[in-house]
Amino acid sequence: MLDDNSIDLTGKFLIATPEIGDDRFKRSVILVCAHAEDFAMGLILNKPVEGLTLPTLLDQLEIPMTVSLPDYQVLDGGPVGKDRGFVLHSADFSCDSATMQVGGNICLTATRDALHAIASEKPPENAILALGYSGWGPGQIEQEIAENAWLVANIDQDLVFARSHESKWQQALDIMGITPLHLQSGIGHA
Repeated sequence: MLDDNSIDLTGKFLIATPEIGDDRFKRSVILVCAHAEDFAMGLILNKPVEGLTLPTLLDQLEIPMTVSLPDYQVLDGGPVGKDRGFVLHSADFSCDSATMQVGGNICLTATRDALHAIASEKPPENAILALGYSGWGPGQIEQEIAENAWLVANIDQDLVFARSHESKWQQALDIMGITPLHLQSGIGHA
């Protein structure tokens, strides 16, 4: 539970600015999936794992595929827990006690049940898979926002599930009415 002065970032985008100072997050768009007083957790939406597609990963995990799946890229969700998978999906799929509402029509499931659903004849309408996640300790994300490392924006479901990962950062800025020139590092410093 957040205190009365905190803003719940669950279901919000974090858009990296040039002030981020960490190359792992350069030009990242993160969907915050959970935010409480002592932690925050989110998934990077625009950094694919090089050379890893959904069908390849499902095959490696021995998840039977009853349908032919497109070669969607698996995302690098962040630097924490790289051996864990997280599926962001539409609310038309749910797994009892394992699915968490993130915002709007977007849910998160981190069990193999979601992978089995994706590989079935009745998959969620929308789904993306990420390996790893981005995590923050108590007050850390709030401090980074105060230091202008992140812009906070409302969720856009189309952007979450878009397959054009290389343009998501620009699209997120466009939604906010901001151009990259607005984000020039060092402007206004004497």
